[in-house]
Amino acid sequence: MRRLLPLLLLTSTASAALAAPFQQTLRLQGVTFAVGAAGEGSTQLLQVRAHKGLKAYLLVKQELIGRVSSADVEDLNSDGRPELVVVVQSAGSGSYGGVQAWSAGPRILEPITLPELSPALSQGYMGHDRFALMETNLVRRFPIYKSADSNAKPTGGTREIVYKLVPAEAGWLFQPIRSTDMPPP
Repeated sequence: MRRLLPLLLLTSTASAALAAPFQQTLRLQGVTFAVGAAGEGSTQLLQVRAHKGLKAYLLVKQELIGRVSSADVEDLNSDGRPELVVVVQSAGSGSYGGVQAWSAGPRILEPITLPELSPALSQGYMGHDRFALMETNLVRRFPIYKSADSNAKPTGGTREIVYKLVPAEAGWLFQPIRSTDMPPP
């Protein structure tokens, strides 16, 4: 039994590290965003507090399946109101990625939707997404899997999808404007 004890402690410590809370404060164009997420297992509670000067936006609380891996802010549509993008990665071997995002509207944080991948863009998709804000676009990259590939060894190269922020019926939408498949190195 003594030999198993160090292994059990290591496993417990590794689990605690995975559940570590996310905290980040970001500022742009006079708006301050305080992003926090914490939780047990694969579920986290995301909270976004934002203010511009003395004016506070309504608190955003949202339950997530996965963990927050990063957050960034940029004025994606150059309208003088910054957008907050929070990247979420699911647990498990696929590490499927997604974003939760808001635009700092005049009174509230207006939601931004990232649509599901279209059938054409989802061909060869098995997760492992990476997201970045580049200039005025959201860029998503993921490995392309061929039918015989294991989850640990994609051989189809990389797909990059560039999204532009556009108005939608209820808030905003990340609309794909181009995609590029890059061959394996």
